[in-house]
Amino acid sequence: MAPAAATGGARIFCCMRNLVLPLPAISTVSYIFGAALLALSVLSIMTGRELDARTFQHHWGPPPTWLLDRRSMLNFPSKEDTTVPEIKDAMVDTAAPENLVDTAVEETVVTDPQKSLQILLQKVPAEWNTSLQHVWSVENAEFYYGCSEPTANFSMGPNAESNGYLVIDASGGLNQQRTGITDAVVVAKLLNATLVVPRLDHTSYWKDRSNFSDIFDINWFIESVASDINVIKEPSPILEPLAEQLRRGLRVPRKANATYYLNKILPLLKKRHALRLSKFDYRLSNRLDLDWQRLRCRTNYKALQFTKNIQDMGQKLVDRIRVKSRHFIALHLRYELDMLAFSGCYYGGGEKEVIELGRIRKRWKTLHNHNAEKARRNGKCPLTPKEVGLMLRALGYGEDSYLYVASGEVYNGDVSLAPLKALFPNFLTKDTLATKEELEPFMEFSSRMAALDYIVCSKSDVFVANNNGNMARILAGQRRFNGHRRTIRPNVKKLNNLFPLFDTMPWENFAAQVQEIQKGFMGDPMEVTPGQGQFHENPLQCICEKPEAKEMLAKLRSHVDTIGGGNMVSNIEEAKLSGSEFFKGHTEILADEEEEDDDLPMIIEEYQSKAGEGDFILEKDKDTDLANNEGKSGT
Repeated sequence: MAPAAATGGARIFCCMRNLVLPLPAISTVSYIFGAALLALSVLSIMTGRELDARTFQHHWGPPPTWLLDRRSMLNFPSKEDTTVPEIKDAMVDTAAPENLVDTAVEETVVTDPQKSLQILLQKVPAEWNTSLQHVWSVENAEFYYGCSEPTANFSMGPNAESNGYLVIDASGGLNQQRTGITDAVVVAKLLNATLVVPRLDHTSYWKDRSNFSDIFDINWFIESVASDINVIKEPSPILEPLAEQLRRGLRVPRKANATYYLNKILPLLKKRHALRLSKFDYRLSNRLDLDWQRLRCRTNYKALQFTKNIQDMGQKLVDRIRVKSRHFIALHLRYELDMLAFSGCYYGGGEKEVIELGRIRKRWKTLHNHNAEKARRNGKCPLTPKEVGLMLRALGYGEDSYLYVASGEVYNGDVSLAPLKALFPNFLTKDTLATKEELEPFMEFSSRMAALDYIVCSKSDVFVANNNGNMARILAGQRRFNGHRRTIRPNVKKLNNLFPLFDTMPWENFAAQVQEIQKGFMGDPMEVTPGQGQFHENPLQCICEKPEAKEMLAKLRSHVDTIGGGNMVSNIEEAKLSGSEFFKGHTEILADEEEEDDDLPMIIEEYQSKAGEGDFILEKDKDTDLANNEGKSGT
């Protein structure tokens, strides 16, 4: 029985084996395929970490090892070859092979700060010849002048009968408020309203308790705009019966055009006799007709003057710099904690930086998942103080140049500023130029301190803006209006591709590339095309040519056209001088082409400006009956 049983068992086993024979074959293929996928995944992860390490090393040296183990925290991609073509072409003869470049970068990573500064100064010559002929001045600036006078067709003076009283809550910091005040005058003129002296924001990030009269010369302001609108001060017995109407504000959409105000806001003003427009910053379109833009210029550049004590202290700072040097540079650094946190970028501070900046980003839902390396490649990261210093030295400003730095509390303080101070030993700030006693009246008020910086920057020979925020834009526009003083905007997107190569290329090549990259970003008269950027930055309607310069400028434009620059600027200038309708048509064409509103400093200041509680927010894209909404909302 035993053999038979064994034979039977073998037969059953063979049958079973025949039944399941296909299954092991499928399983084997699956195992092989799965193992291959696993091997590829491991290889991909290892390669990605290696590329991340190279990305960090090119910018900052070796990163903290735990960052590479927690890749998802920073969401850094592997580095792509994003070098601009101009830089690539210049690097053909000087760049080492990839394996040698990595080795060179590793060898130049120095942990001793003093040693790093010594290496930096050994590479950067004290003086450097530049292809830029006008380092301290702007070529052809003498052919232009600021023109804010209205044309003969513009209705001057306020109408005898006002449609009501307009109260404006100007939000944000000093320069954000300045844009709101400027636009408030235009809106009051548009609505034929009596403007109440604008109220300034006391509740936002800056916590400044200053009123209008603490910062601006209120009497000068009222007198200066009297030819266009009526302005009254608060408190006023006229407004007492209207207190309930002004209790809650209306929020107008950003960049609303003139038609919106006439169709939506004017009927409400006539009905209620008084309106309060809250959080009034950038609530008026950049695209207005010529005379309305010039009203903006008259207000911003002439009517808004700082109080005497601010003016005197600011001028004192300028005079003290001029005693030291005939020329000086003013830099709006904007390298504070909030700026770096909102940028979503990594600046080489290791675990400490990631934790500190991450803590701030978590306050806003959309900010703590930024792709740091992508932001840098796309030009969203402000230059570091060291990078700003290298750019200026490459542009021809020697180590003997005097540099005034307008800034809040710089992140990492002296550690961050050390390379900039080494490159520019004549390093100046408000604190180095004035005594504590002199600054004491301003110290507790951020807007008044910012006003001092504004005065120095506006009167500098060269102004450098390391951001595209409100102060940078308004100063750029004012400097154009007042004679096209040299105003440098870093071409951040291309410079961020160049700086990682600094350690591996000769200074001559690096400097030549910086000068090439910065063409069109130096504040020259004809570098801005119509429709580009904010009006406050590029007030083209308020800049005219001198008639005697027409022949010379025609030759210059002919040269620009020959090399592909086009003649749009020529047409615009001729239209402004001749009073033709070209400019009006141009603004109508661009009416729906508002510029991008995602500039980082603007986003920061928008977050930092709190909304007024209980404000009724008007919607731009819906044809809403505001009178009905007013009743429903209880305003």
